[in-house]
Amino acid sequence: MILIGLDPGLGCTGWGVIAAEGNRLRHIANGQVRTDVKAELASRLLHLHDRLFEVIAEHRPVAAAVEEVFVNDNGQSTLKLGHARGVLLLVAARSGLPVGEYSPSLVKKAVVGTGGADKAQVHAMVSRLLPGIKIAGADAGDALAVAITHAHHLGTRRALGLTVA
Repeated sequence: MILIGLDPGLGCTGWGVIAAEGNRLRHIANGQVRTDVKAELASRLLHLHDRLFEVIAEHRPVAAAVEEVFVNDNGQSTLKLGHARGVLLLVAARSGLPVGEYSPSLVKKAVVGTGGADKAQVHAMVSRLLPGIKIAGADAGDALAVAITHAHHLGTRRALGLTVA
């Protein structure tokens, strides 16, 4: 089963594609989509949409997972992050993919074992779970962690005899 994990950001969105075969995970690809900070918001969102649509068309995942937005002190930053996340959900829906959504703390707990893990710990575990990969940047590493979380979630649902969607 091919899965894509997405880490939303207006300036830089990370993506990571993995294959989940039972308990085994295999890296397929990862990368980042950057937008021009000088461009208008609508143009940046369109660029994000088009590039991620291409990534999904190229790798043909059967499901997507998106990190949920966390609220921070800067309302403008949270709003921009929400715009980018909305585009990711739209791209997945237009591609016919079911979407899992995970909080940052749940991703950390699924990958590292504790919801309070830092980025370095998350990326170290991603590298251990997907040996030999070259992570295209911090956001791509986060996206791979989201994909791994979704693979674990789907595996648990299958093990319990529940419908996987």
